[in-house]
Amino acid sequence: MTFDTTTAGERHPIAPPSDARSTAQPAAVDIRGLHKVFGQGDDAVEAIGGLDLRVEQGEFVSVLGASGCGKSTLLSIIAGLEPASAGDVHVDGPQPALMFQDSALFPWLSVGENVEAPLRFRGVPSAERRQRAQELLATVRLDGAVDRRPHELSGGQRQRVALARALAQNARLLLMDEPFAALDAMTRDLLHGELSDVWHRDGMAVIFVTHNVREAVRLGQRVVLLSSRPGRVSQTWDVDLPQPRAIEDAGVGELSREITSRLREEISRHAHA
Repeated sequence: MTFDTTTAGERHPIAPPSDARSTAQPAAVDIRGLHKVFGQGDDAVEAIGGLDLRVEQGEFVSVLGASGCGKSTLLSIIAGLEPASAGDVHVDGPQPALMFQDSALFPWLSVGENVEAPLRFRGVPSAERRQRAQELLATVRLDGAVDRRPHELSGGQRQRVALARALAQNARLLLMDEPFAALDAMTRDLLHGELSDVWHRDGMAVIFVTHNVREAVRLGQRVVLLSSRPGRVSQTWDVDLPQPRAIEDAGVGELSREITSRLREEISRHAHA
């Protein structure tokens, strides 16, 4: 999916970028000069201003930033749910899968039917759908819940179903918008491990938006800090720590403190702007 939105409101196909950042293998996501403005005239609000970001195939990137810096808007633009005001966005491969803080399951469907939904939309035969749903639910350790309804599950279990449903889309890019923010610490820790296992096994690229610095460091190969509004990349850190990682690891804590300090500076700068 590639589009040029240099003129607000217009979207034109463009060729994939070919400058020095390009490699033999196209990036999972390549964003250049992205702008997003909501409203017009005196009411206009620039949510994203000149953002550049490249995510490689199979890379796990955590995105941090103060509230209102455009993190969720960025994911919506990458997913094609929101038009950009200007800039170039190239997503390699099929439509990305998107996972929200709310599991957004269909309450009238069983767990298995929820996971089957993307497969049904693609016209996959029913027997194959059921088998694939069972496999994906086993991946997130919920294979025994296939006939249950979402209201019968805990919050953590619903997010596991949402992850299985996202994986059913067979996308090469998974966009995650604070998917574990509403969960207790123990459940969140368990889901961190399961997400890491799925990522290592399936090799998709992941862009993971969070407010939790330790979560960002524990999961990501790279942490990207967005500036306060308008959002653009302020600083990035490569997370050169062995995996699997635990939230309480000394290395995770040390890097988290460094990033938290920069995040506080960014929030303070915005507060006094």
